[in-house]
Order: sequence, then C-alpha cells, then structure tokens
Amino acid sequence: MRRGTFSQVTLCACLLMTLLTAPVWAQPPGGRGIWGDWQVKIPFGEREMNVILSFTRGGPEGGWAGQWISLFGVNDLKDIKFEDNTLRFVHVARFGDNEFISTFSGTIEQDKLTGVLSNDQGESDVTGQRSPRLSPAAGRWEMKYKVGDRDVTSTLVVTPDKEGRLAARWESPFGEHEISDFSYERRAVNFKRKSKMQDRQWESTFNGTIAGDALTGTIKSEMGDVDVQGARLGAAAIGTWNLDVETEWGPIKQRLVVHPDMSALYGTMPIKKVEFADGKLTFGMVVPFGDEEFKMDFAGKITDGKLAGQMTTSRGTQEIKGAKVVRPQRPGR
Repeated sequence: MRRGTFSQVTLCACLLMTLLTAPVWAQPPGGRGIWGDWQVKIPFGEREMNVILSFTRGGPEGGWAGQWISLFGVNDLKDIKFEDNTLRFVHVARFGDNEFISTFSGTIEQDKLTGVLSNDQGESDVTGQRSPRLSPAAGRWEMKYKVGDRDVTSTLVVTPDKEGRLAARWESPFGEHEISDFSYERRAVNFKRKSKMQDRQWESTFNGTIAGDALTGTIKSEMGDVDVQGARLGAAAIGTWNLDVETEWGPIKQRLVVHPDMSALYGTMPIKKVEFADGKLTFGMVVPFGDEEFKMDFAGKITDGKLAGQMTTSRGTQEIKGAKVVRPQRPGR
C-alpha cells in the first residue's frame, strides 16, 4: 500500500498557490474532544505540507463543522464523525476544473492527532497537535490613573514563555518598576510591584479584572489605593478576520489572525509583527518557494470591524476585503 505522496499535479498546484495565497489559522477555544484548531503535517515526498484542521459545533443536525486550511485556501470538511476518540471526515479540494477527494481516519489522544489521509493517489500518514492558545491577558495594556492631581499613563506588557507561563513588566515615564508573582485566572489579574524613583522605594500590589479589551483594577500600597483603567492596545486589529482575496486564479477565502502580542498568522504563514496605528494595519511576510523566498506586504485600513487593503507580491497586487469574527466570551476566560 503506497504512502506519503499525492500526485505531482497536486503538489505543483500547492507550490504555485503559495505565491498567491495562504491558509487560515484560528485560535482554539480549548474545548474538549476535537473542538478547536489542530496543526497538522502531511508529507509530500521530501516536503511537508502544513495544514490547519478547525472544528466547531454547528454542523448538520447539531454535529461538528470543520475546515481544512492549507495552501489551497479554505475548504469545508464533509461527513465529520467523532466518537470514542476516532475522527473521520471527507475533504474535497478543487483546482480549476480538477477535483481531489480525500478521506481521513485517525485518533485523538491527549491533544495529539494521528491518522491516514487516503485518495486515489495513495495514502499519507498524518500527525498533528492541538494549537496552543494565547492567554487573554497577553499583550500591551494602556493603564491610566491619577497620582494626586497628575494624570499618569503607563503600559503593562504581558508576555508568555514557550510553556505558556506569563510574565509582565511595567513601563512608566516615572521611576523604575519590577513586577513579580503575576497571575491570571478566570479573568482576574494579580501581581506585586516594586518601584523606585530617585532615592525613594516602595512596594504595591495590583488586583484587577479583564472584560474583553478592558482591564480595571486597583493599585494598593502604603500610600493608599489608586484606581486604574486599562485598555488593550491594538484591540481593533486583534482577533480573527475572514478575508476575501482577489487573485489571478479567481476569488479565494483566507483568514488573518492577529494575536494580542501583535504577532499574527496569515494562513499558516507567521508574521512577527503587525503594525497598527490610526486605523491603518500593515505587515510583511516571507513565503518560501523551493530554494527561493518571496516577500508579501499588506497595507490596509480597519473601519467599523471591516478590513480593506492590498497585498503586494512579486506577481502583482491582490485586493483584500474582510470582516472581523465576533465570538461570545467563554466562561472563565
């Protein structure tokens, strides 16, 4: 039984589409079973294809709905079945007048996915894992408060390490500040802070609550209590965007995910830094193509939850329009 390769036609189409498109990536809700996004690798000869499998409730008769997100774009999965840790689905990909139908059968255990993808070209072993999620506390927070009659604006920067543990720093125009014992649980933010200004030193604590893109709380010290109003910087850009992209191949669906730390994914292509100011959003990325690399640059504007702009590549310019996905806040987040 043959494993590991699809047709050369499929692989060439994949490589060509790299210059024009990128797959989608979505942040997982951390639910049970298959709910969420799965980072999957599929071998193509000596190459590997990165795919995102994204599952939500809302399919036929209240079952599962899913998407296959790859270099080809976004395709809805069909006939999704998940029972006793066994996952099955059908994937249909179209390239021009050609249609490729594959079936998947595999298992999910402890956030790991293994299985086999089969079509008329043979079989490929599939491995994957649940996508990690970034804490809602991560990112940059503009913190406003009063010290006496003076209005002060500082920045709380929360960053996770590779294991997801959170650390923070306090950036202020006045003095030096060191944060310790930072914690986030069920929307509650707590930390200790040591501050120094000239020859004066003091300690304080912060207790606050995150509600969406707002962080409110109180700084407590021997000098009294100070109320703080915080707002997430870049909130209008952060989140998942469903995109419509005009390419020379015709219109395709894409997705952009901007993380709270302003890193992002355009499809599965990582973006180190998204710039966002005055409603203007820009980013660049490098797409590998064989032994070469191609740069893609996006510039657009966000207005009332809508994104419009252009992606400039070596093959020309693509018009992109999109809308931000609005999801209800999940309990305990």
